[in-house]
Amino acid sequence: MRNDKNNRGRKNTPQYRINRQIRVPEVRVVGDGIEAQVLPTREAQRLADEQGLDLVEISPNAQPPVCRIVDYSKFLYQQKKHQKELKAKQVKIEVKEIRFGPQTDEHDYNFKLKHAREFLADGNKVKAYVFFRGRSILFKEQGEVLLLRFANDLEEYGKVEQMPKLEGKRMIIFISPKKVPTKAKVNDDETEASNEPKKEKKAPQQKARKEYTGPFVEGEDF
Repeated sequence: MRNDKNNRGRKNTPQYRINRQIRVPEVRVVGDGIEAQVLPTREAQRLADEQGLDLVEISPNAQPPVCRIVDYSKFLYQQKKHQKELKAKQVKIEVKEIRFGPQTDEHDYNFKLKHAREFLADGNKVKAYVFFRGRSILFKEQGEVLLLRFANDLEEYGKVEQMPKLEGKRMIIFISPKKVPTKAKVNDDETEASNEPKKEKKAPQQKARKEYTGPFVEGEDF
């Protein structure tokens, strides 16, 4: 349906120029069931009028500008739908925090290391920090060593974005995820693939035993 009257009353400038708003001498016309061709703008507008549709300028910087013959309302709806789909596909990277003490024991360290691997595998960043309380700030070198060890143990899963840095009572390190799949995931895939042929080999052996219907004689192997 034509949208000239509706667009005149709009306060905001329309995203696309349509119909009589298109003032270039000629345009390249595209559309469903329409052969792409360069036409004088008046001729393109007449073609749109005959179909009860709109002439929408979709590529104003092309030479000549590209216009689509389409229902403008439906066109805007499809554009909004496409934008929503793109946003839904975008991965939101979150920053996951992991806190250590300057004298974290081995069990607690491994527990937090496991969580950090999961965070990085999911595409999130890790902000690990050692919190110094009171006089424990005297052990800041020990905290730095802990964070460097942490980064080294996560080398398969992430890369250091910021080296350990003391900010107030915290020594912080940032680790961002690697795009390349981790070896653990690759090994899992290879294990699954290697298991498949084993199942196929067992099948014919079972069938061969079922074919024998005669009496069983002791000492003979069928």
